[in-house]
Amino acid sequence: MDKSTTSVPEGVRLVDDRLIKVTEAAVLKLSKLRDREEGCPFLRVRVTGGGCSGLSYKLKFVEATKTGDLMIPGEVPILVDTKSALYLKGMTMDYSDKLVAGGFKFNNPNAKASCSCGESFAI
Repeated sequence: MDKSTTSVPEGVRLVDDRLIKVTEAAVLKLSKLRDREEGCPFLRVRVTGGGCSGLSYKLKFVEATKTGDLMIPGEVPILVDTKSALYLKGMTMDYSDKLVAGGFKFNNPNAKASCSCGESFAI
């Protein structure tokens, strides 16, 4: 990607999909969800303490970037703080519309264990 042609807010570093790869199915769902969130063009992906395995993924559409954010450009630009990036590097985010066990799926090579629902993990 040519960084010179991408509008990157000041204080934000542009990174590629080696941080988080988003499948086509996930991009389609994220685009539909973002359309309902007027004025929130970015998806913030974070790791927080909690969940049955110790750490959990948090997704939220936001209006603006923060200084120090890492941004993965794309149809839905993804923002990641540097602390969360340590836990997410190499992750793939997918989406399934199945009635049972559907939703966003996270394939994280850094996770040593995860709960049965797939929404929390341990390092």
